[in-house]
Formats: sequence, structure tokens, C-alpha cells
Amino acid sequence: MTIQLNQDEVRVLGCFIEKEMTTPEYYPLTLNALTTACNQKSNRDPAVAFDETTVVRALDRLRHLGLAMQAGEGGRVPRYRHALSVKLYLEPEELAVLAELMLRGPQTLGELRARADRMHPLKSLDEVEIILKHLAERKEPLVMQLPRQPGRKESRYTHLFAGVPEISEEPAAPAPEAATLRVRAENERLAALEAEVAALRAELETLKGLMEEFKAQFD
Repeated sequence: MTIQLNQDEVRVLGCFIEKEMTTPEYYPLTLNALTTACNQKSNRDPAVAFDETTVVRALDRLRHLGLAMQAGEGGRVPRYRHALSVKLYLEPEELAVLAELMLRGPQTLGELRARADRMHPLKSLDEVEIILKHLAERKEPLVMQLPRQPGRKESRYTHLFAGVPEISEEPAAPAPEAATLRVRAENERLAALEAEVAALRAELETLKGLMEEFKAQFD
């Protein structure tokens, strides 16, 4: 089965994988938590501002393709999970690398190792290269190596869930200064905290609703 997704669907699928690996205590995800994850400022490129309608539309197509489903756990608020590992027989380390490519776009071996390691331990660049090689050599490839851009020392890799990307011939932008990197890191840290607080608030609202229903039984 050839999978062809749009960018919204790629973002939703990537968020499912990320949250399953980084915050399993909050997984499967409610629609509200999934929307918050899509709009998270940290570990995302580009940043987006999805509304729930956009997320529902993407989620519905992923469910139609068998890549996502409603979780079987009971509860007042529906929760959803991805089914990519079952559908495509993927290992955790492969899921981590794919999720990073879905959430941040094309990256080098070094970038993938540093960033995907938060989801699954990656011991070396060689390990990441082997993972990418396996994903690229599947009967239906899931990643590809991009031609090295002028001004870049290393090649980047991209996922193929949205098809083969257009190759830009423009030279790469200059590397940001150290001060810019520090500011960006701090912004990402704050954004991650904001996303966590938003998820906790959503869980609290759910608990409040359940408590009100429980109290109503004795009125």
C-alpha cells in the first residue's frame, strides 16, 4: 500500500508517535491534547496554528488509511492512537527517526541523532545511518537521502509520506550565531512547558467533568 499524506496529516501522525514515546502517561491522546501537540512551538518546523477542525479532518483520513484509531479504553472523552508500527511493522528506533523527520523536516545524521534520542536512545551516527538505510531500502521506501546543497557539508534525509519533495537549488542559509541558538533553545524550553501545562489543564477539566457526574448520582 502506497501512503500519500498531506502536511497536516504528517504533522498529526508525527505528534502521535512523539507523545507515545515521550509522555506515555498521557497517551492515547484526546483531540484537545492532539491539537496542542500539533501547535507546539518546540521541536516543530514549521510552527503551525491548527484548529480542531483541521486536526479532525487529518485524523479522519489517517483512520480511513488504518494509520490511526480510537483507543479502546473507556472514558467520557474519546482518545486516539496511531497504528503506524502495526501497519508498517516498524521498530521503536525507526519510529523515533521517522517522527523527527515528520515534525522538523529534512535533517542530517547528526541532527537526527541528537533530536530523536529524546524518543528512543540512539548510540551513534552509524546506528542512525543504518536505520535510515533500512527505511530507504524497504519495498516501498519511507525515507530518502537528499542531494547535498551548496554551502552544506552534510546531506540531509527526508521522509516520503508526503511524496518526494521538490529539490531546492538555493544555497543553504548561514548557520545562526551562538546567541541566537541560546535564545531559540530557551524559547523551545518555555514552549515545551506551556504545552505540558496545557495538556495538564485538559486532563484536569476531564477529571472535573467526571467528578461532577459522580456527584450528580447522589443529588
